[in-house]
This record gives sequence, C-alpha cells and structure tokens, in this order.
Amino acid sequence: MTRTIRYIGAACAVLFLAVATAPAQDFAALARLDPDRSSLKDARRGAVELTLALSRPVPWRVRLLDKPRRAVLDFRTVEFGRLDPDALGAADGVGDLRAGAFQGGWSRLVLDLDGPMGVERAEMQTEEVEGQGALLRLRLVPVTEAAFALAAAAPAPATPEAQILPPPPRRGQRPGALTVMLDPGHGGVDPGAVRDGYHEADITLAFARTLRDDLRRRGFQVGMTRDADTFVSLEGRIAVARRAGADVFLSIHADAIAEGIARGAQVWTLSDEASSRAAALLAERHNRSDLLAGLDLSGQDDSVAQVLMEIARTETEPRTDALADALVAGLAEGGIRMHTRPRERAALAVLKAPDIPSALVEIGFMSSPGELEKLLSEEWRLAAAAALADGLVAWRQSDAARAVLIRR
Repeated sequence: MTRTIRYIGAACAVLFLAVATAPAQDFAALARLDPDRSSLKDARRGAVELTLALSRPVPWRVRLLDKPRRAVLDFRTVEFGRLDPDALGAADGVGDLRAGAFQGGWSRLVLDLDGPMGVERAEMQTEEVEGQGALLRLRLVPVTEAAFALAAAAPAPATPEAQILPPPPRRGQRPGALTVMLDPGHGGVDPGAVRDGYHEADITLAFARTLRDDLRRRGFQVGMTRDADTFVSLEGRIAVARRAGADVFLSIHADAIAEGIARGAQVWTLSDEASSRAAALLAERHNRSDLLAGLDLSGQDDSVAQVLMEIARTETEPRTDALADALVAGLAEGGIRMHTRPRERAALAVLKAPDIPSALVEIGFMSSPGELEKLLSEEWRLAAAAALADGLVAWRQSDAARAVLIRR
C-alpha cells in the first residue's frame, strides 16, 4: 500500500520541492535506488513516465532547464550506484539519463529531453513496507516551445539548500472534523526505554490505540504514525501528519531517567532552548532515535527554510501553547498525576512541523516501579486517554472561537 506525501505537479511549472520534513537537514544515511523496481517508459499522447523506487523518502525537487533541454531532479540524498539507464527502460522523449553526486550533500538525476516538455505530475509516495521505502513518480508531457522556455527561464534558488516550504494552512480552510495525528514514540529497532522486560515502544503504542478509540468516539478524525512495532524516522512521522492533513500532532512517550525519581505526566512543546537541564537531556535522547537507523538529525536548518518556518510559527506557536495548556488541564482535571513540572519546552525534532500545532506527552516514567505498574494498567490507560481527549475537546472549542475573532 502506498500513500502520497505531496502532489506538486503542473504542466508548465518550473521549480518544485517536496520535503519529507519541514526543516532541511543533513542525513548520514543515504536513500538507495532499487533499479529493479524503477522504470522509464512512454505513455499516452507522447508523455514520459519515470518511476524511482527508493529505500526511504527524502527531500527532493524537480525543475526544467534549457540549452540543452533537461529535466533535473535533485535529492537529499540518493545513492544511485552504477546506474544503467538501459535497465530502467527507454522513452521516445528522453535522449539520455544520468545520475550522480551534486554539491551541498545533494544527488542529481538528469533527463536529456528530445523536445519541449512540461511537468504534468510529480509526487513522492511512501510505502507501508519494512524499511519505509518510497516511490517517486514523474510524468512529463509535450508542451510548446514558448511554454518550455518560460518554465526553464524561471529563477532558481541561489543554492540547492534554499528549500521552499508550503505555506501553512489557514484555520477554517479544512472542512469536517478535526484531524489528530497520534505518534506512538519509538518502535522497531528503537525500543525506547526498557524496564523489567517492558519496552517504551509497546507502552506508547497501546496507549495511542486507546486514545485513538476515545477520540474517534468523540467525532475526531484520527491517524497514527505507526500501528505496529515498526521503526518510523522522525522525518517520516512529520510526513505522515502532513499527508493526512493533520490539524494536531501528539507524540506519546513514557520515558525513563537514569538518576533520581520522576513521576507524573508532562506536556512538551517546541523551543530553541530547553526550559531546564533535564529537558535538554531528554530532548537530546529523543532526537537521537534516528541514529539507530543511520540518520543523523544534528544538521541545522538553512537560512531560507528557517525564515519561512518562523513565518509559519507566528500563527502556530500561540495555538500550540494553548493546546499544551488544555492538555495539562485535561489531565489534571481527570485525576491523572502530574509531574512537578507539567509544562516543559525543548528542541524536540519530532515537533518541528511549523504549520501543525504539536506537543509531546510524557504519560509517565518507566523508571519508577509505581509508574510502570500504572502504565501497564488498562484501567489507567482508559482514564488517562479520556483526560487527554477532554483537553483536546476544550482546545478545539477555544481554538474555533479564537479563529472567529481573528477573522472579524
């Protein structure tokens, strides 16, 4: 089964970019091309279709260039290996195909075009298979010389790192029920905290399923970044939320601390600086998850992406703070024990979607025997899930009222 990350096509458009995460980041592990599942072929009415099977989704873009005519796809980053163009097939509109490393940690694939063509469709799909594979599909169609020249003449970013983010969705544009994306922390090769043979990944998944069922009964649309013991990268979790059109992103965790005792629930939001030393250490531990799969998320956002994300966060940040406050209130009013610091802030990578109100909920701490016992209790899970759902209902109502006031 595949699901589309982003549709970015238009017949004569020039420069597109689809990113699997909001921030631009350097990845230590490369996506790899599977030539056996990739193809280049002719389609109806002179169109050309290219399919690239990758080992995982990556940020990418496509543009048209002239003199000579080319369609150029940039990836961050793909290992093409010894690419044999003949093995992918052939198309009448494409004279040659070549790939290799490009500057700034990007890879490039170039299609030499025999005539003027435009991009009708370009999309990346993630595959729900082991390894979080991806399929990139590009469809080129014949256009006039004038249309191609106009598309190829459009200015490009100064550097390949100049990423373009989609504008944040405005409140009130999405019809229907509020969509909540639940993100059970860890999974697969990353079990999270481990105590007495119990894995945090299993506990968060069980809780997320309970919360999902409660929210659906209340009329929410609910998705999950994983519904099995599988690894999903931090970038992949945000991508799942984006393609589902999520209005809210909640990451569920049940951490452990190496020293001392920690009890009770906490709600975390994104901040460039941690609200405490403990918050900084926990953020570092959470952000390290992708290293288990060979991903290094320590890279910094480039300046263009950073500016665009700050613009998006201008609207999202106060809504996120209100969301976190509502969740804390819901938990407390539901009789759920709270940590002595119920609200924390840190640079948590999984919360970096600039256009989706996002929070991380520590439902408890496995390092405390009493906490672990309650985390394993179905009765407690039902009560805690109901309390969080109450908080989301309260936030939904206040957020809708705030939106009406802003429109006025």
